[in-house]
Amino acid sequence: MELRSIFERDVNRPIEGVIKADDEASLRNELEEYVLTNEVAKRLDSFLDAYNNYAGANGVWVSGFFGSGKSHLLKMLALVLENRPVDGASALELFRPKITGDKMLSAALEKAATIPSKSILFNIDQKADVISKTQSDALLAVFVKVFDEACGYYGKQSYIAQFERELDRDGLFESFKAQFKELSSYDWDWGRARPARVASFIDQAFNKVSGQNVEGVLDKFRLDYSLSIEDFANHVQEWIDKQAPNFRLNFFVDEVGQYVADNTKLMTNLQTVAESLATKCNGRAWVIVTAQEDMNSVVGEMSKQQSNDFTKIQARFANRMKLTSADVAEVIQKRLLLKNAAGEKQLAAVYTQQSNNFKTLFDFADGAQTYRNFKDADHFVSAYPFIPYQFALFQVAIQGVSLHNGFEGKHSSVGERSMLGVFREVAIAIAGQPVGQLATFDLMFEGIRTSLKTGIQSAIRQAEQHLGDEFAVRLLKALFLVKYVKEFKPTLRNLSVLMLDRFDQDIPALRKKIEAALNLLEQQTYIQRNGELYEYLTDEEKDIEQEIKNTDVESADVIGELEKLVFDHVIKQRKIRYDNGQDYAYTRKMDDRQQGREHELAIHVITPFSEGAGNETMQRMQSMGRDELRVVLPEDERLVRDLLMYKRTEKYIRQNVSVAQQEIVKRILNDKGFQNRERLVEVETRLQQLLGQAKLIINSGDIDVSGDDGQARILRGFHKLIEYSYPNLRMLRGIAYNEGDVGNYLCHSKEGLLGNDATNLTEPEQELLGFVQSNARGGVRTTLKNLLERFERKPYGWYYAAILCNVALLCARGKLEVRSDSNVLEDDALERALRNTHGHGNVVLEPQVEFTASQVRGLKDFYSEFFDAPAKATEAKALARETADAFTTLQHELAELHAQSAQFPFLNTLAPVLLTLKDTAAKNANWFLTELPRQEDALIDLKEQLIDPLRKFMNGPQKAIFEEAIRVVQEQEDNFGYIQGDEAAQIKAALTDPNGYKGNRLQQIKGQLDTLQQKIADQRDSEAHDASATINTLETRLRNMPEYVALPADKQAKLAEPFLVATKSIAGQKRIAMIRDLRRRFEEQDYPQLLGQLENYSRPAAPKMPEQPAPATSGEKPSPAAIPTQPQIIAGRSIKVAFDKAWLADETDLNSYLDALREAWLKEISAGKRVQI
Repeated sequence: MELRSIFERDVNRPIEGVIKADDEASLRNELEEYVLTNEVAKRLDSFLDAYNNYAGANGVWVSGFFGSGKSHLLKMLALVLENRPVDGASALELFRPKITGDKMLSAALEKAATIPSKSILFNIDQKADVISKTQSDALLAVFVKVFDEACGYYGKQSYIAQFERELDRDGLFESFKAQFKELSSYDWDWGRARPARVASFIDQAFNKVSGQNVEGVLDKFRLDYSLSIEDFANHVQEWIDKQAPNFRLNFFVDEVGQYVADNTKLMTNLQTVAESLATKCNGRAWVIVTAQEDMNSVVGEMSKQQSNDFTKIQARFANRMKLTSADVAEVIQKRLLLKNAAGEKQLAAVYTQQSNNFKTLFDFADGAQTYRNFKDADHFVSAYPFIPYQFALFQVAIQGVSLHNGFEGKHSSVGERSMLGVFREVAIAIAGQPVGQLATFDLMFEGIRTSLKTGIQSAIRQAEQHLGDEFAVRLLKALFLVKYVKEFKPTLRNLSVLMLDRFDQDIPALRKKIEAALNLLEQQTYIQRNGELYEYLTDEEKDIEQEIKNTDVESADVIGELEKLVFDHVIKQRKIRYDNGQDYAYTRKMDDRQQGREHELAIHVITPFSEGAGNETMQRMQSMGRDELRVVLPEDERLVRDLLMYKRTEKYIRQNVSVAQQEIVKRILNDKGFQNRERLVEVETRLQQLLGQAKLIINSGDIDVSGDDGQARILRGFHKLIEYSYPNLRMLRGIAYNEGDVGNYLCHSKEGLLGNDATNLTEPEQELLGFVQSNARGGVRTTLKNLLERFERKPYGWYYAAILCNVALLCARGKLEVRSDSNVLEDDALERALRNTHGHGNVVLEPQVEFTASQVRGLKDFYSEFFDAPAKATEAKALARETADAFTTLQHELAELHAQSAQFPFLNTLAPVLLTLKDTAAKNANWFLTELPRQEDALIDLKEQLIDPLRKFMNGPQKAIFEEAIRVVQEQEDNFGYIQGDEAAQIKAALTDPNGYKGNRLQQIKGQLDTLQQKIADQRDSEAHDASATINTLETRLRNMPEYVALPADKQAKLAEPFLVATKSIAGQKRIAMIRDLRRRFEEQDYPQLLGQLENYSRPAAPKMPEQPAPATSGEKPSPAAIPTQPQIIAGRSIKVAFDKAWLADETDLNSYLDALREAWLKEISAGKRVQI
């Protein structure tokens, strides 16, 4: 059975693939043929809801790729909403049967159709043929044009349409047209297209119907006319208001997306037109547009480029209908591929037989995008003979061709072709084939061939004429279609899917056939290969590809690139880490040429470019006696070809990219650069695989390294080279040494972890020590640099850290002595010298002097006696370091005591002791074992006579007595002058005695200290008692005075309060001198003031003077009332008595003195003063 017999309808029947907005010839057929897909039905339902229930958004954005049916949908909406009669039936009647099983959608459509409306359907590009898009109001001009035409006015010249509108508004338009015909004998429709020729007739007709006398009326309208969106919206509103209630005017604009493109101004104008119509007409004017991109894509791109806010556009066109490849597939299947009963039955059998193979046959691999496969039998029947991926892939393919300006026409679109038309042509082409035949992807090319530019398909035309291989030409067409589909990977596997033409195809044979065709096409420069990918070449690309192939490159450059790939991108490591953690540098060699620095070991790669690459015997012989890992790559023609192509392309681009003038050449060079980078990645991958298969040779012997990972095999092979070249490496026994551990190894001896017996030395230590001793016996000086160079090379191969750490161990064991500038290095200085690579040439290693057992025992005995503890170390050097550290610790301890010498003056005796200890601690190890015995007695005496007594004092009870004595002296020294006895003097002498820490002298002054404190306390209490008694006496006198008794209680309390304050102040005072001073001050100052205050309180208040009016004629002021003065109070003891004797010897002297005293006191009293007694 042939394919044509399985279809319900003849595939050869006329099917209009492209719907044109202005085509009125086949409206009924277009309505009947239209397929309402499920997805479109859902979107139509949303649109009708918005249309029937206006909520502010009057814009609709219909999007879909080339040939997706968006223009057909737009035209159907225009017809159905206007419910236009078509060949005796309404558009609604013809369209409604397409809605099956959705009563709500059918009701919504009927409701929308019953709303009175007019549809203005137009292709904006066609209507804008005389309007330049560079004009800021270009889009508005198109809207005005089609609206004017719909109103019956002349749309091509807006000012003439405005002239007609004003005549119509005044009811003069029909009269004007009649007068014009009467005067000119021409219809107005003819005359308005030629305004200059009939200008006089226009003026006459206008003046006659208007009663005016105007000359050049159209010129005046042309000069006065201005185009604005607001005027346009007003005109639309005015026209709608003349129509039936709730009337709608709907603008259906096809391909507005292409027209607007990335023009920000045009997009803004579109939004403003829709918004103005919404504002003026309140939902009675709609704008429905189509575009190749959805709104989000257009707005998103424009936002990136222009940084403008397009939120208003999105809000205005909130109703969106997007057509996808699934919609197109459904349309094609229902309009073109619908099967009859016999066809369904036969295809069901085919599905049962082949369904298990679909995944293998039709799924793409190698990183290509996954496309939908047949999901079930119904899907298979509806899509056959096409495969599901073809619908989506072809859509992306034609979009890619369009983006690269491959189509003829204004907007480089698919032109007169649609997907439906293309699939129809393919179906017709294979209609005579038996059931089981499949549509191959290359057949799609013929459907768009006539719309393609000549240049882009010229390679296919040349191949058809000259190649002589029909299958290769078909493959070339398929490669052309997927050229710009980034998601598709044109590998051999994926191309076999595109070219599969029947279910029983021999797949291996097909792949061989494709591979042969690809080789032919590549050889003839119709395509280029980049790794596993193949690409169609345009004419320009072919020319450049051929020039690249003819570009000469130096073999050294090719080998250099290969060397970088092998060593920098595959092996990657310039030093290879062995199991012990050591990094081994190696020489990089390729085809007997050294690359970079030379090292003891080498990795030598033999490439397919080498003449003897395939001769394994020769390679083994050449590796004999060499410390190298020879890596022999398998011969691989493709690697050689791709690497040469990479270097040729690189050189060509470098030479031409700066001089290329044509944009297309620049683009091709950019693409070539990108492809070349991908080619390099492919070469690297290929090289990784070859290294996984390479033969590895060491000293003429093959080595067996399993695995196919190139890098891993090289690393493991290099490990074997290390083991072969460095047999003494095993001496390290796999111990991981670290340079940072040098200090730790030097400290081992301090911790007593090492012995100094030669039998305790490890194998590496014995080797190092033997080398130094051998040089010493021969009179050769050994530097650390010499040692490192010797043991880093064959047969050792020891690494830097291992050598340093073992040298540190020998130093710690006392087997090596390290000097710099004749000075023995120890501790931190030794560690710094070992780790300072720049100074290794000046660091000298010498065998250490051996010490006798008696010297070690003597030092241990001293340590125990001087530090009162046994030493931990047993090895001589370690014991010496421990002794030095003990001296340092003791020095720090005594320094802390010496810091308290301000409080304990006798601690100043430690100053010379600290110097002695510091100097001793700084001695080298040899000194402690050889010279210390001469100083031993002096150090022991220092300990017994000074250090131990001081430590005992500072850690014993006498320190507390000393501190108590200091406190008493500091607090009570002012009171010492008021007591009897020499206790204070003795205590102060003891505190300043430089030998006060010796013996028990401080224990003796403990009693004196207690006595002194008691005397001070007694004297202070006595003084406080006498002062308080004096103050109490004065208070009693005051209280007994009549003046005080006569005072009110509050004033009595005020006078009594100072006595209490003074008494409390005396009671709280510790110093005797202060007590006496408080008593005197109260008697001489405070008490007289209190008496004066009492006198003031006791004086009667002055009588209040009555107010007297001022004399009328006199200017004199009245005298102020006299204010009584307060008598002065003086202390009796302050009155000077005139007496001529120094003392009183008898009664006569006493009477004479009393008379003189009486006379002096009376003199003061007579002067008005009061005398305090």
